[in-house]
Amino acid sequence: MNDISHSSPGAYSDELLFAAESDAAGSRVLPGWKLLIVDDEEEVHVITRMVLEGMTFSGRGLYFLSAYSGREAAEILRAEPDIAVILLDVVMETGQAGLELVEFVRGELGNRLARIILRTGQPGQAPERDVITRYDINDYKHKTELTAQKLFSTVTTAIRSYNDLRVIEKTRQGLELIISSTKGLFQRGDMEFFARGVLDQMSSLLRVNEDCLFLHSPSGFAATVQDGDISVLAGTGEFSHCGTDLSCSLSPDVLGALRKAVREKSSQFTRDHFVQYFRSRRGGENLLYFRLNHMLSPFEHRLVEVFSRNVAVAMDNMQLGLELASSQKEIIFALGECVESRSKETASHVRRVSECCRLMAERLGFAAQDAELLRLASPMHDVGKIGIPDSILLKPGPLSAEEFEVMKTHTRIGFQILKGSPRPIMQAAAVIAHEHHERWNGQGYPRGLRGEEIHPYGRIACLVDVFDSLLSRRVYKEAWPLPRVRDYIADERGGMFDPGMVDIMLGDLGSFTALRNEFPD
Repeated sequence: MNDISHSSPGAYSDELLFAAESDAAGSRVLPGWKLLIVDDEEEVHVITRMVLEGMTFSGRGLYFLSAYSGREAAEILRAEPDIAVILLDVVMETGQAGLELVEFVRGELGNRLARIILRTGQPGQAPERDVITRYDINDYKHKTELTAQKLFSTVTTAIRSYNDLRVIEKTRQGLELIISSTKGLFQRGDMEFFARGVLDQMSSLLRVNEDCLFLHSPSGFAATVQDGDISVLAGTGEFSHCGTDLSCSLSPDVLGALRKAVREKSSQFTRDHFVQYFRSRRGGENLLYFRLNHMLSPFEHRLVEVFSRNVAVAMDNMQLGLELASSQKEIIFALGECVESRSKETASHVRRVSECCRLMAERLGFAAQDAELLRLASPMHDVGKIGIPDSILLKPGPLSAEEFEVMKTHTRIGFQILKGSPRPIMQAAAVIAHEHHERWNGQGYPRGLRGEEIHPYGRIACLVDVFDSLLSRRVYKEAWPLPRVRDYIADERGGMFDPGMVDIMLGDLGSFTALRNEFPD
C-alpha cells in the first residue's frame, strides 16, 4: 500500500485500500473499513499505519483517516458517519478531549455502531475502571501495551464487532421497510398502481445494503400471466417505458427467465437477475423481474424473500378487496335500478345520474377519489322510494298535498336505510339520499337547508337528477326538449340550484348531454 504523507499535522489522509472479494459470481472491489486515528502525536499515526498496513477483514482493507485534536475528529465524524473503528487518545488539546469526543459521538451524533478504542499514555489522567464505567467505549489500552500483534488483534476484533452490529442494523432497517412498504401496498386500489408500488419498494429495499453494487436506478418490471401470455404491468429503470400497453419488447433471455419461473412455479435467482414468482390463493400468477450486477448475498436474498411473501399476501388481499368493491358497486347499481324500475322509470336513469355526477365533480375540481365516490354513491339517491306506496309512487297525475307529504318522506327513509353502514360509499349515499331535494334558497326538504349548508354531494345530485329527469319520460309527464330544460335550469339558478354548478353545466352542456346519450332508455 502506498502511503500518502501529511503536509502538516491537522490534515487527514485520503489513503484508501481496496481488497478483492472472490465469490461464485466472480470478484468485485469493495471499499475499505474506515479507521479513524485521533492523537496529537504524529508518530502515533505513522506507527499505527505501519503496523496495520496490508490488513484485511472479510476481503476488505483499511481506509485510514487522521485527526490531531478532538475538535478535528468531531468534524471528520460528522462528515463520515460510517467509520468502523476510532483509535482515540485521551489527552490532546485538553486533558479530557478524548472523553468529550466519546460523549459527542454517542450523544450528539447518536452513533452507536462505531467501535471506540481508548488509547492513553497517561493512565493516571483517565483511570481504566472509571472510564469503562462512565463512558460508552469498547476497549481501553495503554499505549505501552499495544504491541504490533495486540494492535492487530484489537482492531480485528473491533471491526468484527462493528460488522456484526451493522448487519443487525441493516436487518432491522430492512424489516422496517418491509413492514412499512407492504402496509402501503395494502392501500393501493388497482393492479397497475399496485405493481408500481411493489417496484418502488423493492428498489428501496435493494438499497438498504450500501455494499451491494446494484444499478443506481434498479431496472425491473412487474408482470402478470394470463392464459399463458406474460403481460408487463409496470417497469422501472430501463423498463420504465413498459406498461399495460405492452409498448416494450422483452429480450429472449428475459422472456426465457420469466417462462422458466412460470413453468417451474418458483422464483429464480442468478448472478445478473432474479425473477420472483407469486401465485395467489385464487390461482393468479404474477412475476417480479430485477436486473442485477452480482449474485444476491444471503442477507439481500432473505430480505427479498421476506418482502415477496408480504407482497403475495398484499396481492391476495388487494384482489379480494377489489372483488368485494366490485360486488358492492354491482349491488348499489342493482338496488338503484330496482327502485327506478318499481317507479316505472328506466334503469338507465341511475347510470346517467351516476356518470353526470362524476363529471360535475371533476369540473368542480374534486379529487379523483371523491369524484369516484360520488359516482358510486349517487345511484342510491332515491332508494327511500321503496317505502312509498304504489298508489302514490305510480300515480300518473299530480299528487295531492297529502300525497306529496308522503312522497317527501323518501329522503328520510333512504337516509335511515343507509346511515348505519360505516362504508364510505354508503355514508356518501346516505347524505345524497337525505339532501338531494334540498334547495339553494332554503325552500327544499326535508330540513330546509340553505346554500352551503347543503353538502356538495347533495347539491350535485339535485341538479343532475332534475337535469336527467326533465329530459326523460315519466308516468306523470313526457320528456322535455333540451332548450326548455336549459331555460328551466337557468331560471332556477340561485333558487333550486347552486349558481356555480349551474354555470358549469350550462357552460359545458354538450358534455353532459353526450354523456347522458351513452345510456339511452
